[in-house]
Amino acid sequence: MTKGDKYLMVFIVVISILSLSYVKKSAFNNKEKYISIQVNGEEIKKIIFDTNLIGKTIPVETEYGYNLIEIDDEKVRVIEADCPDQLDVKQGYISKVGEVIVCLPNRLVIEIKGIDDEVDIDHISR
Repeated sequence: MTKGDKYLMVFIVVISILSLSYVKKSAFNNKEKYISIQVNGEEIKKIIFDTNLIGKTIPVETEYGYNLIEIDDEKVRVIEADCPDQLDVKQGYISKVGEVIVCLPNRLVIEIKGIDDEVDIDHISR
């Protein structure tokens, strides 16, 4: 292996790391994000994070069960559920785009998504 081969390998590793960090920053750093609440695979509610929503609780009662969701400053969590294992309650807050809370017995999925220009979302007011 020559000196040039070593420089080439270091150069490729550095470019790969820089590219990876750029893609990660671009893909997961949305300025605006919203909460998508889905039950049994169907989205039932979209909520944009807003300062008016801090501390607001949203009950989700379906034929599969009951969950109480709390919205805080740019984060969300389940604070109450009637499922036996309570894994969704124990998970705590999620705040980054792509993070998910799942309650399998109640078929509930709460996901944080980034806002695209094409998405129509309503603001919830108190």
